[in-house]
Amino acid sequence: MRTMLKKLSPFSSSPTRNPTDTDSTAVSSNGTSAPTVSAAMRELVANLHYELVPMKSVDQAIAALPPASYVSVTCSPVKGIPLTQEYTERIANAGHNVVPHFSARMVENKEEVAALAAWVKAHELDEVFVIAGDSPEAAGPYEGALEFIREFLEHDSGVQRVGITAYPDGHALIDQSVIDEALLAKQALLAEYGVDGWASTQMCFDEEKIRSWLLGERARGFALPVRLGVPGVVDRARLMSMGTRLGIGSSLRYLSKNRSTVMKMMAPGGYDPTDIVTAFADDAEQLGIAGLHSFTFNAVAETVQWQQAIVGDTE
Repeated sequence: MRTMLKKLSPFSSSPTRNPTDTDSTAVSSNGTSAPTVSAAMRELVANLHYELVPMKSVDQAIAALPPASYVSVTCSPVKGIPLTQEYTERIANAGHNVVPHFSARMVENKEEVAALAAWVKAHELDEVFVIAGDSPEAAGPYEGALEFIREFLEHDSGVQRVGITAYPDGHALIDQSVIDEALLAKQALLAEYGVDGWASTQMCFDEEKIRSWLLGERARGFALPVRLGVPGVVDRARLMSMGTRLGIGSSLRYLSKNRSTVMKMMAPGGYDPTDIVTAFADDAEQLGIAGLHSFTFNAVAETVQWQQAIVGDTE
């Protein structure tokens, strides 16, 4: 049965806030009192999407998901798209709203694209998330996400929304001008095919860099809603080891220069994204931030506890 997500408006996917909503006080994941939580903060955190990584710890992560969660499944650089498909099916069958990640550079030919589109339709998935992938050499004709998306949309997949990547912190292997051009090209392509879209940002800890990037892209005409990529509640060792592999080296270097943030990561309970989410909550609608993309590193239980402390029990 098709799992339906709320249709995204150009700059918002959150319900209209009730004028009678009041602020409340939450407890952070490490057990200390958190700052007063605004209605805007609760709204943003309620629209959180859990990213899971297909590896040994994923079964425990799936078991910790709240009912009917919004979940994305990454694409393993070693085991490829088939493993993403396997876990997508399992998570969907468990009653969650799931988005598979497709890595364009792993796809060998047009026939494989057609098969993926048919698989999406057969499982009645509403959304897919397309990345280029960091494979040194493309397995087929798709050097980047744009070419893959164009081919995918030629097929009747039934997909309603396509997610694309965004890089406030830049990319170690791609020039910024190329990234900027591709972002607008993907937006135009989705509009051409009449498909809604959204962009998920890479993990970035630098609030000013994120804000500057958002304002700059909006000025350039980028209008798709953004899901702000933030870490879940994870311990320092896991964040550092997995974050380096996920290409967020610049942001990790930013952390190393910001003593207060590092101290928070070292506290009992590890890092939680309260501060960075608070920085954008009140003007999220103006900036076009429609929700959060939580890089959980499969530490789902801790991230759920953080979410529920802010918005209340989500079950």
